Amino acid sequence: VRTGTTLGIVGESGCGKTTLGRCIVRAIDPTAGQVSLRINGEMVEISDLSAGRLRPLRKHLQMVFQDPYSSLNPRKTILDIVSEPLRIHNVAKGAELEDQVCELLKVVGLDIRYLKRYPHAFSGGQRQRIAIARALLKDPALLLLDEATSALDAESERVVQKALDDLMRNRTSIVIAHRLSTVIDADRIAVLDRGKLAALGTHRELLEESELYAQLARLQFREPEGT
Repeated sequence: VRTGTTLGIVGESGCGKTTLGRCIVRAIDPTAGQVSLRINGEMVEISDLSAGRLRPLRKHLQMVFQDPYSSLNPRKTILDIVSEPLRIHNVAKGAELEDQVCELLKVVGLDIRYLKRYPHAFSGGQRQRIAIARALLKDPALLLLDEATSALDAESERVVQKALDDLMRNRTSIVIAHRLSTVIDADRIAVLDRGKLAALGTHRELLEESELYAQLARLQFREPEGT
């Protein structure tokens, strides 16, 4: 994934999109292959790092999951949830920590009056924006979105997608989606098929390729004239 660009990953259910994403951020350990991340100008091999060596690097890898409700702790307020990465990495505390959380909630379009509320008090679209705010708090080197809008209604999807489009501009990111239209603005799109890379290109290139295959199929199965 080139720095400052977005890579879209699409494919049918069960093709390995989410597994690939979780391997990249080391939510699960890959059994083969390599994952390298450029941090402060240096390439770091993270696929085989121990948990202790990986922990300080996790702030550079953030993932927004498909189901916003299951990824938010129902026993914690929004302030606690979003500020957790700052506390874990000893970046800020007290009033400074709360100020940073408030600023980020504004960026994703949430009212700062909601700081003391719990996840159940929010709609699906609002919960997803909370998850996005938490992921962006440390300004990660790589942001990975796993079908972040697929579980939302049409209006919530529109609002969240607009927020994502604004936030991902010039940011290195990977967007996992099951619809090609969701990643239409990605710089490149990878198509997975049963765990393997089937195609790679821009949205236009993939559409032209699929149209070519469709034309070849029509020619191949066209009935002879006079039948």
